[in-house]
Amino acid sequence: MRNAGLIGLCVVGIMGLTACGERGITDEEVEQAIKDVNVIDETNLTDVMLTVADPNEAVVYFERTIAQNPGRIDLHRGLAQSLVRAKKPTAAATAWEKVLTMPGANSEDRVEYADALIRANEWKKAEAELDKIPPTHETYKRYRLEAMIADSNKEWEKADSFYEIAVGLTTTPSGTLNNWGYSKLSRGDYVGAERLFGEALTYDAGMFTAKNNLVLARAAQRNYDMPVVQMSQIERAQLLYTAALSAIKQGDLNTGKALLDDAIDTHPQHFDAAIRSREALEKQG
Repeated sequence: MRNAGLIGLCVVGIMGLTACGERGITDEEVEQAIKDVNVIDETNLTDVMLTVADPNEAVVYFERTIAQNPGRIDLHRGLAQSLVRAKKPTAAATAWEKVLTMPGANSEDRVEYADALIRANEWKKAEAELDKIPPTHETYKRYRLEAMIADSNKEWEKADSFYEIAVGLTTTPSGTLNNWGYSKLSRGDYVGAERLFGEALTYDAGMFTAKNNLVLARAAQRNYDMPVVQMSQIERAQLLYTAALSAIKQGDLNTGKALLDDAIDTHPQHFDAAIRSREALEKQG
């Protein structure tokens, strides 16, 4: 409603300009005023397309608008962002590559290009792009990507350093802490992983992935007790199931059976996966 009111005021202004034509207002000024209204309208629509609109609809919008305004870098950025949202990373990488050839491209555009390349599983190309970014460009996303690259190369010290920097550059580090914890888990640093998953949950208590990873880190230390974290009844059943599978994998069969029974009893509905696992254990004797 606010946008409509603003546009309405502008239209009234244009009508006023037209009415004043005999008092020295030129046709060029009227045309510019109309163009200003279109810019306001387009800016509002672009914001909607980048946030709440269906990603595929946003892609179509930006492609159509770029065809009419091929030199506008903001529209090319919008297309690239929309392709990422639409889970089309290869096309998104191509779009970001185009952005980097345009006047006005900056280091943040290169960070976004590297992000799209990682999503497209082009890790080496992403690393090469990050290497082109000057060290003075210190942003959360840049260091989060640097950490992921270091992880993929098994450069653990660099990964830890980059993760630590990234966490310090955001007020919402739960996802990065979870990734860092998973990195520690994959290296066998179960104590470090447990600490990081727990820290992630202090920022986002509802993050089930971190809860599940926390259970995995504790189970790797043969601690199968449920952590003291916020969880629903269904989540508790699923976490018990995760602990049960970990116990069975490590040869703690009796503990695994008991945890499966707890998972089945805890789940408010039929827990088919846990029941099948329990039956499979029984058949093995």
